[in-house]
Amino acid sequence: MNQRTKRNMRGSQDIETTMGAHGDAVWRACVMRCSHAEDAQDVFQETFLKYAQHEAPFNDDEHVKAWLLRVAINGCIDRERRASAHESSLDARREAGFDVAVDDESGVVREVLGAMHDLGDPPRTAVYLALYEGYTAPEISKLLNVPTNTVYSWISRGRKTLQEVLA
Repeated sequence: MNQRTKRNMRGSQDIETTMGAHGDAVWRACVMRCSHAEDAQDVFQETFLKYAQHEAPFNDDEHVKAWLLRVAINGCIDRERRASAHESSLDARREAGFDVAVDDESGVVREVLGAMHDLGDPPRTAVYLALYEGYTAPEISKLLNVPTNTVYSWISRGRKTLQEVLA
């Protein structure tokens, strides 16, 4: 690493604090979007490397989180495009190295994760950000750079599909 790159990087304390605050959310987004555990790990690391090298200031902590999630989701999408990966089942995800908890008696977790994975994109990302991360449709709209009404449609369609599958 040359001197110019070192000077432009964020401090280690800033990176550690940010990873502590948002690492779990970024990891969940990577696991939800990537087909393989190795890809999720790589995207997670690349996301925080990009954060370390990002020079522009952020408005607040929510801006940091939104930026990290957008970078992570884009990284996963890019990997999927490059690898032309096909959708994998929950069992394949477990074999690929994901630690997937499953309620052996009812299979509820397996069913929910399978339904989310089969949902496909674009609804999957919008549903995940709304239901799991707590973002509103206007916030998701800004994250994904799409109209707010489109996000509402994706969330509605995704919820309806999940309800039908899980009923």
